[in-house]
Amino acid sequence: MRESSSKRHYNEPLARIVKKDAMSNQRMAAYSVFALILAIAAGGVFIFSLGYNPFKVYATIVSGAFRSSISTQGTIKIAIPLLIASLGITHAFKMQFWNIGAEGQIIMGGIFATYFALFHSDWPHWLLMLVMCAAGMLGGGLWALIPAFFKTKYGTNETLFTLMLNYIALYMIKYLAEGPWLDPKASGFPKIASFEKNARLDEVFGVHAGWIIGLVLVGVVYFYLKYSKQGYEIAIVGESENTARYAGMNVKKIIMRTMFLSGAICGIAGMTQVSGAAYTLSEGVAGGVGFTAIIVAWLAKLNPFVILLVTIGFSVLEKGSSVMQSSFGLPTSVSDILQGIILFFILGCDFFTRYKLIFRKGGQKNDN
Repeated sequence: MRESSSKRHYNEPLARIVKKDAMSNQRMAAYSVFALILAIAAGGVFIFSLGYNPFKVYATIVSGAFRSSISTQGTIKIAIPLLIASLGITHAFKMQFWNIGAEGQIIMGGIFATYFALFHSDWPHWLLMLVMCAAGMLGGGLWALIPAFFKTKYGTNETLFTLMLNYIALYMIKYLAEGPWLDPKASGFPKIASFEKNARLDEVFGVHAGWIIGLVLVGVVYFYLKYSKQGYEIAIVGESENTARYAGMNVKKIIMRTMFLSGAICGIAGMTQVSGAAYTLSEGVAGGVGFTAIIVAWLAKLNPFVILLVTIGFSVLEKGSSVMQSSFGLPTSVSDILQGIILFFILGCDFFTRYKLIFRKGGQKNDN
């Protein structure tokens, strides 16, 4: 018996991760504020180590994002696709379907919308915009349905599946730019023609109307997830598929429907990018937004209104960091490192609000 007990003791890992009990909203908010302060302090130490005043650098980042109407518009343009994609991912994550394919879904939304911009630009403007938006939703939604189908049918790993689809979508743009949609005026350069004015999103206060779409989606997604029957089903499936089945829910149908909706919202982000920001379709249409959206949605605890706040913070950091580079003559790498340090500490603190480390108790002797 002593030998068996001793073996069990030494087979136990030195440290293990255990999920914490649910915290109150007030305590979670306090942890989030502490994480932000710690992240800013860590970034400040890095800046100081380079020989710069952290307060001046941070002031430049914040003021640089809003120092003029053009800067403010630029910050908002960064926020639009990030906000919409984060809202799209929220649906899948709420169901614990790990959709890492927002990048590809944004691209497919852009591809579907571009078709109408290139070949039906003579339609009435209002009709063309509605059709392009619907096409973007269809493109992103259908792309998200592929991993959902294989997950429900064959139990495939959605993380790897959605991730691989990102690269397939990216190479579809490459194919279109070099083949069917090659701009004849590009002198052989692989490029898709710029959209005509009729196929471009209208501007409201100097920024394309995508920001209005994003704000509307914040409210719609919040009420859909919190108060609708389908939102309730998503939450139950996320908690336990077996419980959902016991309650008589069609789990496969819920997964398929939710993933289509998740991809469709990401597809709207692609539509706003091609018709409101770039005025064409290119390989940079997503620009990593789909991956950043994962961090935003996770930090916001899948709350649409908090997603809006986190998105603004990310956009200010990205826009302000470019101004910081030019103002202090710093290389691009410094800006990237600073953003990485801040994100590392925020995500690290977020981890310890959810989990705790338990170390193996010492003091027991091996009798052998």
